Amino acid sequence: MALDKSVSEILNTQINKELYSAYLYQTFADYYDDRGLKGYANWYTIQVQEEVDHAKILRRYLLDNDFKPTMEAIDKPDKTFTNDLEPLEAGLEHEQYVTSLINDCYAAAYAIHDFRTMQLLDWFVKEQGEEETNAKDMIQDYKIFGSTPQGLFSLDAKYQARTYVPTTTMAM
Repeated sequence: MALDKSVSEILNTQINKELYSAYLYQTFADYYDDRGLKGYANWYTIQVQEEVDHAKILRRYLLDNDFKPTMEAIDKPDKTFTNDLEPLEAGLEHEQYVTSLINDCYAAAYAIHDFRTMQLLDWFVKEQGEEETNAKDMIQDYKIFGSTPQGLFSLDAKYQARTYVPTTTMAM
């Protein structure tokens, strides 16, 4: 059974939003790289990879359900930063926005009792909870420990240790 047009279209739009998230997080990584904070840059470079994974999951789902995705233009991120906390705060704000988008996708599927799509989106709902928690934790850690060179060095080393783990096939 083919997907409902409204659900297909909102999921297709979400692909674009996930790719925009990757662009946005690349600008965060570039900001931190330029500042010499390689750990923070690493964190956001991995976020870029995860956002692309999310877009691929949605694309595959649409293709598997007889809908040909349309790749749209990706907006250019317009954020600029004057201190090291601002990208972290912008990251939390963006994750909260993405959560609202996922909720909109879920609501569209729920409205027509598309349980298969709701099941896919359950993973995204859980993922967004984790993303918001990570963003809040990074802000809190920075506010507590990042005000001294030693504390910032320690946090940067912590984020340098993060490694990319491809999204599991459970979500695909």
